[in-house]
Amino acid sequence: MAGAYFIGIIVMAISMYVQWRLKKKFEEYSQVGLSNGMSGKEIAEAMLRASNIFDVRVLSVEGRLTDHYNPQDKTVNLSPDVYHGRSVAAAAVASHECGHAVQHATAYAWLGMRSKMVPFLTISSKYMQWIILLGIIMINTSVIPLTIGVALFAVTTLFSFVTLPVEYDASNRALAWIKSNGIVNEREYVMSADALKWAARTYLVAALGSLATLLYYVSLLMGRRD
Repeated sequence: MAGAYFIGIIVMAISMYVQWRLKKKFEEYSQVGLSNGMSGKEIAEAMLRASNIFDVRVLSVEGRLTDHYNPQDKTVNLSPDVYHGRSVAAAAVASHECGHAVQHATAYAWLGMRSKMVPFLTISSKYMQWIILLGIIMINTSVIPLTIGVALFAVTTLFSFVTLPVEYDASNRALAWIKSNGIVNEREYVMSADALKWAARTYLVAALGSLATLLYYVSLLMGRRD
């Protein structure tokens, strides 16, 4: 149990570092103007057209680093800095989110699997922590609540790992497209790849953190059963 707790602290520290580095990278690359002068919106729309995708809208949403692709309503949602931005960071983020739209249009298997898990996780996330808390409180009386909680958390952890290939593939698609279509020059391409690398690492650390937490809960359950 102590080992799982120690691993959790390490993962948390790494997560904080990665988040800090990601923020610094995007602040840095947001100050680097794109040589072709295109905005994130224009890049996103160009990538969608080039991929023969005409039923996806590019929208501006409030917030910072709130960019995402919504497969339910087929929208690429870009934060104001990315939507209006004409920087290397804007190009990287906009093309990455369009990478998800391309995945959707081409029935990318990992994205399909991830999307199928969302409805279950949306419901289970409302009750999972309460079930786990109840399980910990009742651990000397019954292991059933904690067993259920651990099972639900295991699905959450699986979801985190399924997300990894989805995110890395979207970045690879984005980088390949902006390079082959002359959206960025060599210097800007290196910066774009660096920005997306740190963004992907946040998902990796999140998955490892979820696994560490799962192992902690499992150790509690196994300790009680022993």
